[in-house]
Amino acid sequence: MNATNTTNTTDTSAGGFSEAGLRRLREVLERHVESKRIPGLVALVGRGGRTHVEAIGTMRHDGGAPMSRDTIFRMASTTKPVTTAAAMILLDECRLRLDEPVDPWLPELADRRVLTRPDGPLDDTVPARRPITVRDLLTSTFGLGMDFELLDSPIRAATFERTDYGVASGPAPEPDEWMRRLGELPLSYQPGERWQYDLSNEVLGVLVARVAGRPLETFLRERVLDPLGMKDTGFHVPADKIDRLPPLYGPDPRTGEFLVWDEAEGGRTSRPPAFQGAGGGLVSTVDDYHAYFRMLLNHGMHGGERILSRPAVELMTTNRLTPGQQAARDTMYRNIAHATVGLGQHGGWGFGMAVRTHRGDYAPVGQFGWDGGTGTTAYADPENGLTGILLTQVGMSTPDSTRLIHDFWTTLYQALDDSQG
Repeated sequence: MNATNTTNTTDTSAGGFSEAGLRRLREVLERHVESKRIPGLVALVGRGGRTHVEAIGTMRHDGGAPMSRDTIFRMASTTKPVTTAAAMILLDECRLRLDEPVDPWLPELADRRVLTRPDGPLDDTVPARRPITVRDLLTSTFGLGMDFELLDSPIRAATFERTDYGVASGPAPEPDEWMRRLGELPLSYQPGERWQYDLSNEVLGVLVARVAGRPLETFLRERVLDPLGMKDTGFHVPADKIDRLPPLYGPDPRTGEFLVWDEAEGGRTSRPPAFQGAGGGLVSTVDDYHAYFRMLLNHGMHGGERILSRPAVELMTTNRLTPGQQAARDTMYRNIAHATVGLGQHGGWGFGMAVRTHRGDYAPVGQFGWDGGTGTTAYADPENGLTGILLTQVGMSTPDSTRLIHDFWTTLYQALDDSQG
């Protein structure tokens, strides 16, 4: 029998969830665990003064300890919305400016060469028309990154090789060496020309560390994590918490067999990384992420303390892409829809997260957040005052965790109840 833990806290605020809707949400989540394809999960939904948590299943695929509310998960790309806050603080303090070149801080990226053709040989290049700016990094348009239309290109192979980039582990060398290697590569596209995934967030993390004069995690902890009470969020799990971390599985795409991508004890996540990956390196819990996304819904405020300025939050959580950038992003995700069960097809992109610009499913325009390749999802919805977080230990090597994420959001939106209003 699956371990299930349900938590409700309620106040009299108008607008919440229907009891029938929450029961159905639990049933849908349980069905995925009972399928034996998702060993366990923890989900949190929050609206107004109400928070509801489900912890279902076990930490390991073959049983063992039950999932609990404080289970720690590898957040993968769901890291991006949180680490981007560190850069926004530097913008708020005028230590960075959106449209200034990054060259003074990242000299490795000065005087770029750009491929004549994105899929062409690495030595066929032209000069970059302009320097890379802070805005280019924040919008994922600096000229390099994951591009699902360039999977067989020389530049993709060279990028993975030079930066020791692992699917489940992220960048490997320490930041200065990583930047040196990255600086030896040409760009795929001219700065600002095209949206490409992931790599810009890693570069942004290095930029933050250099401008702040201390490691990314130190600055993030001082200015974001500690003020929000995100005590279980960081770039590794310390020994005294390692029992709260499940293994990370990447099921075999052919057989569905649970292959371990990363063990808990002795695994990659059990020790501080050489590179603190702003694109996918955080570990966290549902309550920590709830605190962060609630702060964004509150326009940068947490209780009586301001974490980010209201304009900074608005920049992060509204679409920043030009029509041309938008069209390329839409095409890229539409072409891999079979693999993502709709993930990524939101329309827009803000700073570090997706922003819905059209109504394509159950979520309304304006919902913001992102998903992670380790089977994580976290979004907030200003129209409904809603936060939803679902965390699993199953990577997206098969469609199982993306189907679970899809069904979580589809069912959650049916659980909204405004009858008290």
